[in-house]
Amino acid sequence: MTVVDDNYTGHVEPGTAARRILPGASIVKASVGPMDNNAYLVTCSRTGETLLIDAANDASTLLELIERFAPKLVLLVTSHQHGDHWMALEEVAQKTGVPTAAHALDAEPLPVTPHRILADGDTISIGDLTFDVIHLQGHTEGSVALALSGPAAGDAVQLFTGDCLFPGGVGKTWRDGDFDRLLDGVSVKLFDRYPDSTVVYPGHGDDTTLGVERPHLAEWRERGW
Repeated sequence: MTVVDDNYTGHVEPGTAARRILPGASIVKASVGPMDNNAYLVTCSRTGETLLIDAANDASTLLELIERFAPKLVLLVTSHQHGDHWMALEEVAQKTGVPTAAHALDAEPLPVTPHRILADGDTISIGDLTFDVIHLQGHTEGSVALALSGPAAGDAVQLFTGDCLFPGGVGKTWRDGDFDRLLDGVSVKLFDRYPDSTVVYPGHGDDTTLGVERPHLAEWRERGW
């Protein structure tokens, strides 16, 4: 897989990856599968320990990236239960022997039983990196976002939102009331908690920041999606 190793922009073409270097960490963002899913390898610079967020598709590609950039992969987190976010999970877990994690409410449909059940307010430690687990409901019942902060993250919180927050709006919902639950959760747990400089890494497509999206919250609520 082609990996752009400089001038990270937050955009990756299908079938490619890009690497962002932070003071104490690196982030490899890869676009995999027919739905342009993003998979993220977040590595502690000092220890080499790495977290994979969403083994979404193209297991051979992810295993290649793991070999190149994540020799100490220690955990596989699935952001939510939708199949396009875990098509490669079983193969990657089997071939690496690395434990998996997900929220209890989204665990049952996954192809492997999570070794660790995540809950709102938990933390995940990967070397010197600490991720806060944020439970968001509406897109699915057990969606989780992960927020990396602290010295290793540099000047901005690095926020991995799965399908709960994208450039231009929140994730898709299907049942009455779910849009309001999701927007309320995103507003209180993300926008009210983190500053405008926070970088948002979504489950599909380009990165954004909370500052870019914040002025549109009322517009999203009015339009209802």
